[in-house]
Amino acid sequence: MGEHHPESPYRLAAINDRLIASGLMNFLMPHEALQVDRKHLQRVHSKEYIESIFDASPQLGLHHIDDDTVMNQHSLEATLRGAGAGVMAIDLVMKQKANNAFCAIRPPGHHAEHHRAMGFCFFNNIAVAAAYALDEYKLERIAIVDFDVHHGNGTEDIFKADERVLYCSTFQHPFYPYSGIESHNEHILNYPLPAGSDGQFMQAIMIERALPIIDEFAPQLILISAGFDAHKDDPLAHLRWVESDYVWLTQRLQQIAAKHSQGRIVSMLEGGYDLDALGRSATAHIRALFEA
Repeated sequence: MGEHHPESPYRLAAINDRLIASGLMNFLMPHEALQVDRKHLQRVHSKEYIESIFDASPQLGLHHIDDDTVMNQHSLEATLRGAGAGVMAIDLVMKQKANNAFCAIRPPGHHAEHHRAMGFCFFNNIAVAAAYALDEYKLERIAIVDFDVHHGNGTEDIFKADERVLYCSTFQHPFYPYSGIESHNEHILNYPLPAGSDGQFMQAIMIERALPIIDEFAPQLILISAGFDAHKDDPLAHLRWVESDYVWLTQRLQQIAAKHSQGRIVSMLEGGYDLDALGRSATAHIRALFEA
């Protein structure tokens, strides 16, 4: 997205390098995602919007969708493979070829609405995965837990009228995209967090409010929008989480998954822009998934 843009290719390299250095990579099954089929995108985005993103893809240089969301000649393939990773991961866990999956993808997706790109996002990867699981595997209840520091306005927009999807988001507020405060749907759980709050504050909210509702919902599959920009070292936000907070939340979701969904979890990378913190946090999250 440009030389100084925080959503850079170095993000995936930071995760990969940390997985290798930790030795964890030796125990994982890596897969390379194919490009998503347009029919899967059309479950969550309008046909006109999808065409507009294809048409906006430049042959050279950069094309600004908005001030923050920029395409180069490789962005379209990257976002198609990002959404394709979610579809592949759903197949792997539903067909019991993997217990769970983490999709190391970019660009992120949870800000992409039904008809609008924003916040570094073009297609909503987690929404594509959820809609695919609902339609292809006839699931009746899916929980999406979004712990990115920004509210997943796109995911809420797409599923606001679909009670088969329980959406739970913790996010800094007030903060970009300045949404998530006035939801009136029982299947949309938004928990705004004040700037400067730490992981203990988040854990208290999850224990007292969110986790009991997710457990009662009894999801047949849990999806995670795994943004690591709530970390105390992240330059784009002001929360104070550390790696152990991501492990704690992952383990709590694993307990619910073991109870209701045969342990099935698909986690998809969203934000996280301090490279060292991103690598450490994602590796801790993946290790917790692996040790389930």
